[in-house]
Amino acid sequence: MTETDLTQTLSPDEEETVPGISIRNLYKIFGPHPERYVSAVREGMTKTELNRKHHHSLGLRDITTDLPAGKISVIMGLSGSGKSTLLRHINGLIAPTAGEVLIDGEDVAKMSPEALRAFRRHKTAMVFQNFALLPHRTVLENAVYGLDIQGEPRASSTEKAQCWIERVGLKGYENRYPAQLSGGMQQRVGLARALTNDAPILLMDEAFSALDPLIRMDMQTVLLDIQKEVSKTIVFITHDLDEALRLGDKIVILRAGEISQQGLGEEIVLHPANDYVRAFVKEVNRGRVVRLRSIARPKPSGEDWPGLQLPGATTLEGAAHQLLDAPGGSMATVLARNGSARGVVSMDDVMRGMLSQS
Repeated sequence: MTETDLTQTLSPDEEETVPGISIRNLYKIFGPHPERYVSAVREGMTKTELNRKHHHSLGLRDITTDLPAGKISVIMGLSGSGKSTLLRHINGLIAPTAGEVLIDGEDVAKMSPEALRAFRRHKTAMVFQNFALLPHRTVLENAVYGLDIQGEPRASSTEKAQCWIERVGLKGYENRYPAQLSGGMQQRVGLARALTNDAPILLMDEAFSALDPLIRMDMQTVLLDIQKEVSKTIVFITHDLDEALRLGDKIVILRAGEISQQGLGEEIVLHPANDYVRAFVKEVNRGRVVRLRSIARPKPSGEDWPGLQLPGATTLEGAAHQLLDAPGGSMATVLARNGSARGVVSMDDVMRGMLSQS
């Protein structure tokens, strides 16, 4: 099998996604007169030059991306890459120097103060790395805080909060205070608070980074399970590629305030755009990321379709287990989303896909 076979374009039967958040040509320059230097940055002035010559700092350069509605988009990068700065543009905590952040066709940066307050209260909710719980409020009182701000009666807000407290696994802890909870439990409260607010957009800034690895994995599972039920537009910030690959329907990798690569996790692992991304994906377990749809090849002429049928979205790791367990079978038929046969794979194909490096 050739490298081209291993890195072919993903299936045309993948569903189109509708943008939930459209970011267009976004620039952010920090300093007393940022608007003076947008043109120079557009023409190629580097972050170092801008700082040395004009004592301004470049936060974001020409960010253009669509974050799909009802999906989890992960923005990742190393410290200083601009990921948290980008997140804060989405709810208007930071105003861009140039560009647009469009949500439901409206530019967040052009909202009036009243409209922006309403937008933050009703359209977005945040989950923070440091939990940001109010220490004098119980778990239940923290969960209803957003609805208290909106003026919703406690009777109805308490009912909503109780539902989400139970859903995140904190039933029985409603009257505890944050200081009486572990870090993982505090983050569950933060998630319950955001979900109780019932905003369609959930912004999560390094939400699980402060947690121990096992608790972090547990919280990722909780988030994925809840997302299957609520289908919110989630923007998740992380510096961890494994976390990004597990959570993200779309991944945007930033470097020094610019998009280095964006797309499906599978695309990024198979087609790293540059050395920066290649360094990120080097140690990734490809078997848990790459899908059969990416390595399927045409059925040889004159041969029957293999009896073992596997969806194209099956990971290589999952396919290897099923091929091993199949009686006398080392081949499988790969199915398209509509159930039609789109190609075949052998155990050799799967192993090469797991071991090959871009």
